Amino acid sequence: MGTHGLAYDGCNFFRQRLVLSTLSGKRVKIKNIRSKDDDPGLRDFEASFIRLLDKVTNGSRIEINQTGTVLFYQPGLLSGGPVEHDCNTQRSIGYYLEALLMLAPFMKTPLRATLKGVTNDPLDPTVDLLKSTALPLMKTFGIDGEGFDLKVVKRGMAPGGGGEVVFTCPVRRTIRPVQLTDPGKIKRIRGVAYSVRVSPQMANRLVESTRSILNKFIPDIYIYTDHMKGANSGKSPGFGLTLVAETLNGSFLSAEMSSTPQGQGGPILPEDLGRNCAKMLLEEVYRGGCVDSSNQSLALLLMTLGQQDVSKVLLGPLSPYTIEFLRHIKDFFQTMFKIEVQKPSEDERKGGDKVLMTCVGVGYSNINKTIK
Repeated sequence: MGTHGLAYDGCNFFRQRLVLSTLSGKRVKIKNIRSKDDDPGLRDFEASFIRLLDKVTNGSRIEINQTGTVLFYQPGLLSGGPVEHDCNTQRSIGYYLEALLMLAPFMKTPLRATLKGVTNDPLDPTVDLLKSTALPLMKTFGIDGEGFDLKVVKRGMAPGGGGEVVFTCPVRRTIRPVQLTDPGKIKRIRGVAYSVRVSPQMANRLVESTRSILNKFIPDIYIYTDHMKGANSGKSPGFGLTLVAETLNGSFLSAEMSSTPQGQGGPILPEDLGRNCAKMLLEEVYRGGCVDSSNQSLALLLMTLGQQDVSKVLLGPLSPYTIEFLRHIKDFFQTMFKIEVQKPSEDERKGGDKVLMTCVGVGYSNINKTIK
């Protein structure tokens, strides 16, 4: 394995390890992948994720043993260009997209990824959520321009899928350091209530029940209803809601819920889903910070890869996933963050405890991007 390789055990944080391996150029070996399970080895969705990585890179070496319990990955160069991928429907497109967002700016040619599968499920961040929170976050780091977009062409609810999205991203040579230390107050709430293969009335019921809670706090609320029909409505019925609160300083905090996938447990009423989702948004606002909990690791990665200068970002409480991500960043990039807990005073009304994350960027430069 040489000195450059890193070794890990087990199937947890699989994407983190492969994404950071690809960006740092360090080989990685993961063993004991569900080796104690009745059905050992990689799952279909993980194999699908590896295939996607293989499509966006050039010259990657991937070796998997017969039982699928050991994976060796030697990353190639990020190539980009047009890519099509059928995402395994065990996980939603969001599972694959979260990783692509981290890799896309560093391709050789701008990425144009057409991903097919489940666009909305209760497990992973939906395409709507990533579009309304991750993209604006990336823009603050200077990843922006003509072709930066995420389009939902077809919706596909779990379990059947049948959705399709197109993600396009320009390439960047360097990432700009940021100082995101004060989110400011919430100025407006936006959202999308979607429904497929159920009565379009479902989306209206979602909007009404959500408003019944949020209207008490803020007047500027607009929730789009999105009812896709026919070929664009995927293979399974369902509905759901994505809410985004935008602050005065341009931060986005989000919450979302999807209906129970067909054949998986009891049905949920749109009224309950709307109210629960509104409460989740209020909870997220309370946790606060300049980046919401679903995008913490994306922000920390972009801070790490920034030019050799100080970046600061104020976050709400770190999720367990984020804490593990910080450990991996240390492994792959030797970057350590300074972590300061900030307790807001009682009268400030700034919600729960916050964490100020500070680091010096590694000055990552996109070696793949051809110099024009």
